[in-house]
Amino acid sequence: MKDVALRAGVSLGTVSNVLNNPTVVSTATRERVERAIAELGFVRNNAARLLAAGRSDTIGFVVVDLGNSLFLDIERGIEAGLDEQGKRLILANSDVDFDKQKAHLELFEEAQLGGVVLAPLDGPLDAAVAAREHGMPLVLVNWPGDGNSCGVQADDEHGGYIAAQHLIAQGRTRLMFSGGPFSLSAVASRLRGAERAVAEAPGVSLEIIETERITVRGGTALGDELAARSPRNRPDGLVAAADALASGAIHSLLVAGIRVPEDIAVVGHDNNHFAHDTAVPITSVAQPGHDMGLTAAALLLEEILTPEEHTHRTVTMQPSLVVRSSS
Repeated sequence: MKDVALRAGVSLGTVSNVLNNPTVVSTATRERVERAIAELGFVRNNAARLLAAGRSDTIGFVVVDLGNSLFLDIERGIEAGLDEQGKRLILANSDVDFDKQKAHLELFEEAQLGGVVLAPLDGPLDAAVAAREHGMPLVLVNWPGDGNSCGVQADDEHGGYIAAQHLIAQGRTRLMFSGGPFSLSAVASRLRGAERAVAEAPGVSLEIIETERITVRGGTALGDELAARSPRNRPDGLVAAADALASGAIHSLLVAGIRVPEDIAVVGHDNNHFAHDTAVPITSVAQPGHDMGLTAAALLLEEILTPEEHTHRTVTMQPSLVVRSSS
C-alpha cells in the first residue's frame, strides 16, 4: 500500500479509503490510485485485513464425500445463502476419512474462519466439539444438532416409508430392504420407515438384508444373490438404502435376465447421478439438498451475526419420491 501511495502521489490513508470506502474519495483521486494499483499489480492481503479486524468473511464447508451429488446440492445451497451476506465459501472433502475430517476442521480453526458447516462421517464428533469449545461457530448438515450446535437433516425414516409405500401401491407384496451397515444412522432410519409402511399393509412381507456398504459393488453382490434364487423366493419389490446400491443390483438382475420392474421393482435413495446413469432409470427418494444448504447457512449466519438471540436447534426437512422406470 505504501508503494501504491508513492506511485499515485497520495497518502496511505487515501489508498486505504479507495480499497475500503471508495465513496469518500474524489473520482479523479480514486482513478489515480486505481491506475497505480494496476501498474504495480498490487493485491491486498484480505485474510490479514480481516484477521486484524478480528473477523473473517469466509466460511468453511467440510463434506464427507463429494462423490455423492447430494453434498454438491448442499454446497450450492450454502453458497447461495452466504452470497446474500457477501461471504465466501471454502470447500474441503474429508473423503469418508475421520483423520482428514479432523485435519480440515483444525485447518479452518487455525485460519480463524468466520464459521464452519460440517457434513460429518457417521461417528464421534470429537473434532467438531473441540472446534466449538474453542469458539468456532459450527453447524452440522445431514446430521442432527447436538445441543451445542445447530443441525439440518432430512427425515430418513420418512424416506424409507415413502419408498416402501410406493412399492406397495404398485401391488408388490414381497418386499426386501437392503443396505448397510445398519450401524449407519441414515440406513437404520430408512429401514424403520420401510418396516412401518409394511406394518400398515396387511399381506405384505419384508425381508431384510444387511450389506457391508451402500455401494455399486455391494449392489452387484446383492443382485447376484437374488438372481441365484428361484423366482418364488425372490422379492418382487426392493427398497435399496442408496442409489448406488440400487444401480449395482439392477445391473446384476438384468444380466441374469430378470426384468426390472416387471419381475422386481426397485426404489433407491438420494436421487443422485446413479439414479440417472443406469439402463433402467431408478425411482429414488430425493433429499432437499439445496434447501438443506440454505438452511445451514442461515443458521450459521444467525449465530455469527446475532449470537445473543441465537438458540441451537435441529431443522428436519422432508424428502420426496421421484418416480422413474425402475418401479
